[in-house]
Amino acid sequence: MPPPSLSNPIEDHRMPEAHLPNVLVVDDNHDNADIMRQYLEAKGYQVSVAYSGEEALSLFETVRPSIVLLDVMMPGRDGWEVCRLMKQHPSHGRGVRVIMVTALDQWEDKRQALQTGADDYVTKPVDLPRLVQTVERNAAALAGAL
Repeated sequence: MPPPSLSNPIEDHRMPEAHLPNVLVVDDNHDNADIMRQYLEAKGYQVSVAYSGEEALSLFETVRPSIVLLDVMMPGRDGWEVCRLMKQHPSHGRGVRVIMVTALDQWEDKRQALQTGADDYVTKPVDLPRLVQTVERNAAALAGAL
């Protein structure tokens, strides 16, 4: 029997959930948002969901997510405007990574995403394992910025 000070080696290979960034999923399609939320939660992420640009901006103020998965085509405030407003936030704008999640897949759309301040881009239909890789890559970028 190992001494009590040694931890279980299986647990040593898992990243503690407390170290995972909190994520805000924004999509006016409830099914899309719920699928992303469920998949990320199963991977250990704490996830909040907004179904509109206005709701996303409100949650951005209260939840202060580290990563935002943001749909572009939404009624009211679209993802381009929401991204711009989040990135311009005086206290939290520099500490958030915005990943655009959209069916728009033309080069011009990707350029516009970068011009509005987005950090990354995922096309729909979303490949969930690839989405998690993108979230992990952006989480690593956040950790490197600290």
